[in-house]
Amino acid sequence: MFAPAPFLLKNTSVSQVMLQVCIALVPGIAAYAWLVGPAILVQLVIATLTALIAEALMLRLQHKPLAMFLPDGSAIVTAWLIALTFPPLAPWWLVVTGTLFAIVIAKHLYGGLGQNPFNPAMVAFAVCIVSFPALMSQWPSIGLQASLIEQINIILGFSPRIDALSGATPLDAMKTALKLGEGGIDVAQLLANQDIYGNFAGRGWEWVAAGYLLGGLWMWQRKLITWHTPFAFIGAVTLISGALWLYNPAQFANPLFHLFSGGTMLGAFFIATDPVSGCTTPRGKLIFAAGAGLLTYIIRVFGGYPDGVAFAILLMNLCVPVIDLLTQPPIFGMKDKA
Repeated sequence: MFAPAPFLLKNTSVSQVMLQVCIALVPGIAAYAWLVGPAILVQLVIATLTALIAEALMLRLQHKPLAMFLPDGSAIVTAWLIALTFPPLAPWWLVVTGTLFAIVIAKHLYGGLGQNPFNPAMVAFAVCIVSFPALMSQWPSIGLQASLIEQINIILGFSPRIDALSGATPLDAMKTALKLGEGGIDVAQLLANQDIYGNFAGRGWEWVAAGYLLGGLWMWQRKLITWHTPFAFIGAVTLISGALWLYNPAQFANPLFHLFSGGTMLGAFFIATDPVSGCTTPRGKLIFAAGAGLLTYIIRVFGGYPDGVAFAILLMNLCVPVIDLLTQPPIFGMKDKA
């Protein structure tokens, strides 16, 4: 016996979805705080407060009720993604600047939630890394010997920034070493340095990426996201990195290194899956994510930046309208003219 209309499977609100996304980020954040340092928790608080204040001000300017739109959690998710993609010891004003740009410019000046063509968090990252490249490249080494109070003082500017606390990411370190090519060094020799690269992809960072992978799989199991985007993103990175690694293993790292270093897992499950700035059709998701994965690898290996997730996502955001237009399924009862 059939149930009567309407055929609604479940009543899911935006706030419920955003809450579950935040929960899915917790394993990665926990690994981040444990292995890299508790400064990331401070940056999460700074970014969240800034995002909520900016969201409230923009809603007030648009004469929209705060009680209806502010608790939806979209600003919080954007803030968390910004904090997780910025260096944890970055000065507070850098995180505030990126968050304000994301909420005010990339989100509300395009019409607010559901109207922004670009992922706000990736816009914030791209703007800040272009404007403040030195600050955006100062990442702490794993096992940072600094207390929470010392890290807070560095973030707030009460203590001078100590260069010894910061260094290049595994991606940046490998790219720089291979470009210099001193003594005919190759990838295998570089990966033997346990202090930087750990077991296979960056000491400590591989476990942070594993945390994002775990959270992403939980979102897929909860049907918050479909398999198309993360599968195509990870598959594209694996294919191109694997092909070049087989071609020249001395100059190109293996796929495992690229999957568990940088923002690959965060991008595949939490950024490329953005339903607003990404594609909506199943085939469109595959094309969008595969393009983003390929561009990510090309930028991080051959480009001028250590990681390419942000720029890859933004470039593919430009293509979303065309991809969705060309991948729309035929209307029921009509032939597909294509």
